[in-house]
Amino acid sequence: MGKIVFERNVPAASVISHSLEGSMHKPFWIDDVKDARTFPALAGDVTADLAIVGGGYLGLWTAVLAKQRNPDARVVLLEARELGWAASGRNGGFCEASLTHGEENGLSRWPKEYEQLDRLGLQNLDEIEATVNSLKLDVDFERTGSLDLAIEEHEIEWLKEAETNDDTVFLDEAAIRAQVNSPTYLAGVWNKRINALVHPAKLVRELARVASELGVEIFENSPVREVETSGGPTDAAVVHTKKGRVHAARVALATNAFPSLLKRARLHTVPVYDYVLMTEPLSPEQLASIGWSNRQGLADMANQFHYYRLSADNRILFGGYDAVYHYGRKVRDEYENRPESFERLASHFFTTFPQLEGLKFSHRWAGAIDASTQFSAFFGLARNGRVAYSAGFTGLGVGATRFAAQVMLDKLDGLTTERTELEMVKKMPLPFPPEPIASVGIQATRWSLNRADHNQGRRNVILKTLDALGLGFDS
Repeated sequence: MGKIVFERNVPAASVISHSLEGSMHKPFWIDDVKDARTFPALAGDVTADLAIVGGGYLGLWTAVLAKQRNPDARVVLLEARELGWAASGRNGGFCEASLTHGEENGLSRWPKEYEQLDRLGLQNLDEIEATVNSLKLDVDFERTGSLDLAIEEHEIEWLKEAETNDDTVFLDEAAIRAQVNSPTYLAGVWNKRINALVHPAKLVRELARVASELGVEIFENSPVREVETSGGPTDAAVVHTKKGRVHAARVALATNAFPSLLKRARLHTVPVYDYVLMTEPLSPEQLASIGWSNRQGLADMANQFHYYRLSADNRILFGGYDAVYHYGRKVRDEYENRPESFERLASHFFTTFPQLEGLKFSHRWAGAIDASTQFSAFFGLARNGRVAYSAGFTGLGVGATRFAAQVMLDKLDGLTTERTELEMVKKMPLPFPPEPIASVGIQATRWSLNRADHNQGRRNVILKTLDALGLGFDS
């Protein structure tokens, strides 16, 4: 059993400590947006055709698309804190086409409809790009594609198995290092169409602007305590906040990593904490030392993988690897400051790019991902068709939330569409077990994934059993 590259080439402790010295513990993206509009808290009673709970990407896309479908509808959006403060403002900014957490996961779970899911995912990303252009959204959108990276010998064969065409190109060691210069890279695949980069917080700001211009009524600092649906199926649902209520014909729940307002959905996600660093802007000389002129999004092939990208001002975002679950499915601010995870990321960064030694990180942060056992979103309709919900994006929600918003609106409108007829949409994933079984199982899975990374990717009995049962845990 060999050591992975990040344990064979560890930078000096002084390099790591210097790089983190003075870094701010806050999401760079949110810190970078200085002109975000604020909205009042809900006070009193209002009526609506559609009430949306959650002010991240899923809630905002639902609001925008609902008004585009029916401009006369009264749409109210409620956010517990500020729009985009959670996952939507602190992710890596990878807007991927995949609705299924990648080809391998999609083929293993929905083999009969994967080709359709792949087509719908690319269509969704194309429509996002069209929306950015038509509405002139200032979101730093770049359709750069992505590079899958082999950093261990056994991963090269995995990449060679990928189907190659004009949009998917295998790169040997010399070719991948000509794209991005790292001594850790052994091979790569350039997926030219399936990924775009965006500025996460700017996307929140711009979706909120468009929603507001379309007439959506947005309320911040209005946490929802309950969705009441007593009475007949045609009676209004009542969405309760501390100081107000929304009487709505239909409700869309977009709370993702946070405990669902529906008991039936609470065991279907767990919050997994992901950690991220952002460097200072690279100088022209530093950028030249790594190349990266095509600005692709990058991710290595390990189970405990890293993702990284360039910002518009040539900072490097570097995240992933640790995926930390806390007992009891809690989402708490104190979980976001984990020095050992930031130090580990910094070490891995300088193993990847030793030529950047001396570069400092300006920001460090973390956030909760809504992980599901199928690694991708699930969908449901409850309370006699009055409440729709979606969650479980498992780190790939920047693009997929728009597709999910369409599914929720289709369901609330009682429509039969290509989207609603998908097995992926009709069938709920297996839930995570209750505590303490969930915590024991997740920690055993994390240990097994780390072991596989140290053993040429070979999966042990635990992982093989989970694969057979259709269960999973990932970041």
